[in-house]
Amino acid sequence: MNAFDLVLLVTVVLLTLVVVGAVLFGVRVLRRLAVTPAAEDPAFIAEKDRQEQSLAALRTAADEANSTIDVAKSMAAAARAEAAAAKAEAKAARAEARRVLDAARVEADTVLERAHKQAETDAEQLRTTARRSGEREVAVLAATTREQAAEVERRAARMDERERLHTEEVERLAERERQLTAASAALAARESALVQREQEVAEAEEQRRRELERIAGLTAEVARTELVEAIEGQAKREAALLVRDIESDARNTAEQRARHIVVDAIQRVASEQTAESVVSVMHLPGDEMKGRIIGREGRNIRAFESVTGVNLIIDDTPEAVLLSCFDPVRREVGRLTLEKLVLDGRIHPHRIEEVYDLARQEVEQLCQRAAEDALVEVGITEIHPELVTLLGRLRYRTSYGQNVLKHLVETAHIAGVMAAELRLDVPTIKRCAFLHDVGKALTHEVEGSHAIIGADLARKYGESEDVVHAIEAHHNEVPPQTIEAVLTQASDACSGGRPGARRESLEAYVKRLERIEEIAAGKLGVEKVFAMQAGREIRVMVKPDDVDDIGAAVLARDVAKQIEEELTYPGQIRVTVVRESRVTEIAR
Repeated sequence: MNAFDLVLLVTVVLLTLVVVGAVLFGVRVLRRLAVTPAAEDPAFIAEKDRQEQSLAALRTAADEANSTIDVAKSMAAAARAEAAAAKAEAKAARAEARRVLDAARVEADTVLERAHKQAETDAEQLRTTARRSGEREVAVLAATTREQAAEVERRAARMDERERLHTEEVERLAERERQLTAASAALAARESALVQREQEVAEAEEQRRRELERIAGLTAEVARTELVEAIEGQAKREAALLVRDIESDARNTAEQRARHIVVDAIQRVASEQTAESVVSVMHLPGDEMKGRIIGREGRNIRAFESVTGVNLIIDDTPEAVLLSCFDPVRREVGRLTLEKLVLDGRIHPHRIEEVYDLARQEVEQLCQRAAEDALVEVGITEIHPELVTLLGRLRYRTSYGQNVLKHLVETAHIAGVMAAELRLDVPTIKRCAFLHDVGKALTHEVEGSHAIIGADLARKYGESEDVVHAIEAHHNEVPPQTIEAVLTQASDACSGGRPGARRESLEAYVKRLERIEEIAAGKLGVEKVFAMQAGREIRVMVKPDDVDDIGAAVLARDVAKQIEEELTYPGQIRVTVVRESRVTEIAR
């Protein structure tokens, strides 16, 4: 009996007790009504009616209890039927389980039998394979043994041949020794004859010397001294001429060789004719965007300038604004920020700060990627991450219109070609040339020359002393002491001085030419000055009566030195002093 049957039984018992109690109560009421005398008293009648109502209610309750009992009995019967069905299902399930278990056992026996058969088959195949492998190995060993036996026979034949050759060589050496003995005897006889002949010659020479002294009236020592002095003077003159010719030839050869190396390096480095520069003009879709950029009472433009550090100049130029900042990286961040704001259309102080952060991260990523690409192009792998970051900032830095990062790459290539031609350490020299302008990334933040700043950075981040010295000496702040420093200077001059590499404004160009002519014209004895080849050569015409040849050389050196001290220019400037003397005569 399960829990449901127990609960149903308890319910039926309780309902039975309630019905019995109600029946007993009704019987008692009927007895009281039977013994009570009939009376027409209203109270008695009311009491009787009440009792009859109670009896009717009890009968109703009894009927309901009987119906409930019937329902409970039907439910119990249904429950017993369900229990019986459940038992039948359980019995069927057990039978099914036994059947499945028997089938599984049969299947397992079948699988085991198959597995045994498969294992036997695999074992047979393995035995067959092993047998074949053994046969092959035996065949290989037999072939190897035959080859080794043949090799031994060949070696024995070679040994016999060598022994025969050795015997023949011994015989030849014995014959050679006999010949040498005979030749030695002949040489001894000739040597004795030569000794006797030398004695005769010495006696004849002594006799001739005494005869010459008697005729010339000079001793042999005095004559030897005069002859040595004459020969020494002639040798000195010939040596001076030879040294001069050698120096001239070496100078011409060295200059031609250096010119060939530089020209070959520049020709092999294919660079842009004009380098890009940072754009500071922002084009707008319409003039109404200027009002949105300025904002109510100028709050947007003030927020933009305070956040980015870039001055925003808005004038009458149609559909354009100007961004002004001495730091090219900050200027590029400001340009990207303004471009994103214009494209988005939402311009207010909070949005400006959000877009500025995005633009700054984008510029940093662009700088990092540009530095990594430059390192890959040059072939430098191991370098400090901080130096990579500083090199990336040079992507937006220009010098006379030439992009500094591209200038570094070009300088490294030129230096590598020169080093390869001179058979020097190419990786070290390319590293020196590539890092020589790294200090320009901090010239807006740190006081001093970019060469000294770059040397300090390279020393701080673990670069070698050769690299540090080449960086600090490439503008002669420190005298160059190594070949790496000299080649760094040369490659820097080639990259910056080639035609089309750099440009400058017309006003600065004219002022530089004027200042060059003023420096030369201020010297004593100068008649005319001409700046030629875009300021890369200056010709000074002097008065021949006031300036002699030595004074012309001194004047050229003074002008070149003053130009180096006062002016800044790309490449080099050649100073040529022309002194011309003219004599005119009239024939009548």
